[in-house]
Parts: sequence; structure tokens; C-alpha cells
Amino acid sequence: MCGGLGTRLREETEYKPKPMVEIGGKPILWHIMKIYSSYGFNDFILCLGYKQNVIKEYFVNYEYMNNDFSINLNSKKKITCHNTHNENWNVTLVDTGLETKKGTRIKIIEPYIKEERFMLTYGDGVGNINIKELIDYHIRKGKIATFTGAHSISRFATVETDENGEIIDWSEKKTLERQINAGFFVMEREIFSYLNDDCELEEEPMKQLAQQHQVALYKHEGFWHCMDTYRDQIFLQNLWNNGQAPWKIW
Repeated sequence: MCGGLGTRLREETEYKPKPMVEIGGKPILWHIMKIYSSYGFNDFILCLGYKQNVIKEYFVNYEYMNNDFSINLNSKKKITCHNTHNENWNVTLVDTGLETKKGTRIKIIEPYIKEERFMLTYGDGVGNINIKELIDYHIRKGKIATFTGAHSISRFATVETDENGEIIDWSEKKTLERQINAGFFVMEREIFSYLNDDCELEEEPMKQLAQQHQVALYKHEGFWHCMDTYRDQIFLQNLWNNGQAPWKIW
């Protein structure tokens, strides 16, 4: 899902779509795709919208942007790459509209999905999700959709009090107990019958599925973090720079 405006990260998204904001010199989109490819999944469909040409240009020029190369500046402009390190990815880039809702974006890519089961996630969250365990769990549950629940980190200080109202603990960026929707969905093809030309995935479609007992929650107890603000970007960048990025499972 690469089409959103990313308004809360305007420091970066004024010039690029949020999935292209970098961590360690690579777009967060690249990090997400590396998570999946480390489990052997190399076919990707990108639902594009806001500033989609930045993403298209990145993949069209992927070989040159990720390798050293020599260029002969004659009329033919011959380019030779050195020490090439390319991913074995098949990437389909689809224009799903500038302000299209997420459910409709998924409906638009239906013709490109040939399998009975596929995976879906947002273009701004990374985690050490065990994709194999997630799929196995989805199959065991036998539901149309499974989403990953993860613990988020509080953006504010949290406190604990005793029975007299005295503060006994103060914690910055405490991991919250309740789990939130972290994306990393597994879906059966039946999901398309719940989508239409004007729907938000997390609203009516998921509500209908829940009422029909067709949604499962995969509880992820490990690391997950969404790059929603500039502060989030700095947090993830520091983890990467210090060699402590839990999502680097490749």
C-alpha cells in the first residue's frame, strides 16, 4: 500500500511518498520487501498514488541506484554496472489513484492477483514478523482475512500510581499492552467480494468480515514500528545505524 499522502511526515513527504523515506540509505519500502523476500516471497504489487513517479523511477533505475556503474557518454550512452547486487523481485506498479481509499486500491489490483491467497501490508511499518508462522496460522484458522496485531510504543510518558494516587513509576516510550493493527495481512481471494469503488479497508469490509467471524488476529509479540512521523524516522534510523534493527532478518 504505497499511495497515501503521509501528511504527518511532511518534512520528507513534501518531496517524496512516505514509502520512499529512507532508513539507512534505503526506502522503508525496500526494507518491507526485504522482510518478505527473506521468506522466499518475491512477487510484489505496489498500489501507487501520491508522487507515484518517484517510486516508478526508483524501480526502473534500481540497478543503477544500488550499484556502482560506468557510463560511456556517447550517443548510445552505454552503462556497465559493477559488483551488481540486484534483488530477485518481480514488481508490478499500479496507479490506484491519488486519494483512493485503501479498500478500493486493493479492489483495483484484483486483475493482477492470480493466486487464491495473497499477503498485504502498509508501506510504512517494519517488524520482525515471522511470515511463515503468520501464513501457517492463517491456514489453521481458515478465515478470509488474518491481520497481525502488534504492541505499539506510547508517544507520551506513562505513569503508574498506587492506591493513594502517588506516582510510583514513570516511563517514556513504554510498550503498550494492547495490540493494534500492524498490517501484514494474509487474505483469501474472497476478500474482493467485500470491496467496492469507495471503501476503506479497515471500516465496512473488515466490520462485515468480523460479524461473519471471518477475521483472525495473529498476535506478534516481537518488534514492530510504524514510521508515522519524523520522530519515528529518527528512531528507526538510530536502530539501523547502531546495528540493532530487529526487522533486519535477512
